[in-house]
Amino acid sequence: MNSDDNDFKNISRRDFIKKTSLGIGSFMIVPRHVLGKGFIAPSDKLNIAAVGLGGKGTSNIFPSWNNGSDNIVALCDVDDRMSKKVRDQFPKAPYYKDYRVLLEKEKNNIDAVIVSTPDHMHAVIAMSSMQLKKHVYVEKPLTHDIYEARMLTEAAKKHKVVTQMGNQGTSGEGIRLIQEWYNAGLIGEVKEVYAWTNRPIWPQGLPRLEGNYPVPSELDFNLWLGTAPKREFHPMLLPFKWRGWWDYGTGALGDMACHIIDVPFKVLSLGYPNEVEASVVQSYIDDFKAGYFPDSCPPASKIKFNFPGKNGKTDVKVTWLDGGILPDTPEELGLEESLQDNGVLLIGSKGKILCGVYGANPTLLPRKLMKEITLPPQSIARVENGVGGHHQQWVKACKEGYGKGFTSSPFDYSGPLTETVLMGNLAVRSFNLKINGKFPGRKKLLWDGKNMKITNFDDANQYVKRTYREGYSLGV
Repeated sequence: MNSDDNDFKNISRRDFIKKTSLGIGSFMIVPRHVLGKGFIAPSDKLNIAAVGLGGKGTSNIFPSWNNGSDNIVALCDVDDRMSKKVRDQFPKAPYYKDYRVLLEKEKNNIDAVIVSTPDHMHAVIAMSSMQLKKHVYVEKPLTHDIYEARMLTEAAKKHKVVTQMGNQGTSGEGIRLIQEWYNAGLIGEVKEVYAWTNRPIWPQGLPRLEGNYPVPSELDFNLWLGTAPKREFHPMLLPFKWRGWWDYGTGALGDMACHIIDVPFKVLSLGYPNEVEASVVQSYIDDFKAGYFPDSCPPASKIKFNFPGKNGKTDVKVTWLDGGILPDTPEELGLEESLQDNGVLLIGSKGKILCGVYGANPTLLPRKLMKEITLPPQSIARVENGVGGHHQQWVKACKEGYGKGFTSSPFDYSGPLTETVLMGNLAVRSFNLKINGKFPGRKKLLWDGKNMKITNFDDANQYVKRTYREGYSLGV
């Protein structure tokens, strides 16, 4: 290093900024080596806008901000009550009620957008952001309906933006261990899978909400409705109970399957199912009167998917159970052991793998195999901080650029995963579909994944794509 280099390194940050400024209003990139160790150059920070600030939105924002490693520069929420914590944390960030206004006014100030709204608004916000060439992080499920998922997947490629869905477990250790064990042939060929959850833990199976209630002054309910049909405000919708209503949420399956079915979908490279069949617990209310309530997701369901075998392998059958329904306890478990409330069981020709939600705590069955056999060495790269690093993985990839950075759940993966999950909901809704005053009941549906179409029951295709309320569009 020559003396000139030494002199340059000894200039204080304050002197450097003074001496190299091109004048008021000039744009200046301060290099890392001038700022010194532990300082992050402004040019190395991602400018992030967040849409949806309460609940999951709060927990999505803070890991991406990561104590100042990146900038939260714009905020948006329709509810001042739910957004208060985040607004207080970032008082200098402009705050909007309408995401469309945010994107128009801040489009030159932001690099990326986090979307943490109710399910029915994911697609339009993400699409509008990508069309402006903004990277996007979208909470699970990626979309409310199948068509939206396909459109977002295609748009991410078209606009060359970095994407990530918020199924954090796909960045975790567990799913990587399971992949390595499966690749090593420890359980042989998997032909059958069970996946289950104790959800819903919010009301489902209810009659349509009626009544005219006052809208809280802090809430813009019209903007909250967004793409959904216009209706009167009801307190049973907010802040979390919207999940159980088809106009806004996707039920227990939509809430949890992107975490749980993610395990077999990724490990077995499943692709689109070609058959799906559902049966549901009939809707009920507090006095246990059975009823037909098509506006609300059912309190429990069982869904069977069939995935065509690849490369000469046999088909894989995946059974989903929710509402607290569990599969039979594997015979390899001891009499004192029981299945967790959420989990996955992979049944192979040579053995089984059992894990929890996110693929957590995987074990071979019987458990003694974990000590008796030699487990394969690590062969799959890990994500820094695992599940907790899911957000920062996306931020890092955004900085590296499209085609250079890596994310665990980009839309070309999470899009087809979401389509599969929503196929289950299509089957659930078809089960309770009333045609000419009659219920068709349980029916195996044949699915043409490429063309997004049920081929043997056309009435079910109404659930592939929604009609938006006026003022909202995917713009494709």
